[in-house]
Amino acid sequence: MSGMSGRSQLLAGAVAALRLLLRTTLLLLLCSFFWGVNPIWNSSWSPVAEALPPGNAITDGKALLRYSLPIDNKPIRTIQADIEGIADFLRARRMAGVTGNLNKAEKLLNRKEAEILASVPPERQPQATELIAQIRSGIEAIQAEAAVANKDAIWMQRSSLLDQVGELEELMVAGFPFEVPVEYANLPQLKGRASVEVETTKGTMTLVVDGYNAPVTAGNFIDLVQRGFYDGLEFTRAEDNYVLQIGDPPGKEVGFIDPKTQKYRAIPMEVMIQGDKKPMYGVTMEEAGRYLDQPVLPFSAFGTLGMARPSEDVNGGSSQFFFFLFEAELTPAGLNLLDGRYAVFGYVTQNKDVLEKLKQGDKIISAKVVNGLENLVEPA
Repeated sequence: MSGMSGRSQLLAGAVAALRLLLRTTLLLLLCSFFWGVNPIWNSSWSPVAEALPPGNAITDGKALLRYSLPIDNKPIRTIQADIEGIADFLRARRMAGVTGNLNKAEKLLNRKEAEILASVPPERQPQATELIAQIRSGIEAIQAEAAVANKDAIWMQRSSLLDQVGELEELMVAGFPFEVPVEYANLPQLKGRASVEVETTKGTMTLVVDGYNAPVTAGNFIDLVQRGFYDGLEFTRAEDNYVLQIGDPPGKEVGFIDPKTQKYRAIPMEVMIQGDKKPMYGVTMEEAGRYLDQPVLPFSAFGTLGMARPSEDVNGGSSQFFFFLFEAELTPAGLNLLDGRYAVFGYVTQNKDVLEKLKQGDKIISAKVVNGLENLVEPA
């Protein structure tokens, strides 16, 4: 009994020490993180980064968006994982592994086609059937390239194939999965997804904004895009391998002033946690005591879209947002120091290299919604 008690005390002490380390570091790094303070990390080494293992977190924005869809169909998820998994074999130049994963995906697709289609609403099933045929053909095409070890062709075709898998998974989503709390009914909401084309002084990129997991944050952003709010604004902060921030309008205001109310539009902290049925509002994951949980939309991809806010007000975000410039040594995937402290509402999905060129003083020339505007619900 005394031995068990000693081990329990040791474990409790270790957990407390880890929590103290995280809290202390977060206070140092994030107390005024996105409102003009110089970065704490200015080298490629950090003791905190050394202490936090990277794990096997997904670091591709498109993959994160696929996995964050509110669907429950095990066969298509397994097929997706098999196709995504060939990337590891390609990097290791193991064509046998590529072929093995493709064969598994093909067999499962053939065996479970009816089960996959059953998750799609009847009116969308013809489109789903066509996509399944395209996925089957895509698998066969990559198998042929694997037979001759054409690595470049496999990379390109894998990307297209996963886009088709994502389209099929999106067809499975029937309706919006939850109701946003009534206290936020005065704010725009995005009940689904939208794509935004952003033209900058260094090039054009495409963002996918996710209202399934951050409807208020995403709705606010899409509403501001529609208003032309970001057109002509300058990037006010650019830290290499860290963040690229924009959204501070000219003048004394630091956010959006709603012309109807003449008041600052404040957006609540909003984070969907894995396993939950709806987002958590008004608190960070740290404040909620959910240290070991993981958000559905994490800061683990280059080009993550995060909502900036004042350090002293978790519900004080408005128009300023940032592109997260993921760097594995500074912000370990799977357990970095931003997850759950700032709201994520989407990812850059095309032309991410533009982010590497943008600096403080560069501008967004124009931002426009190119897909999904019908999912924006404006307040009555």
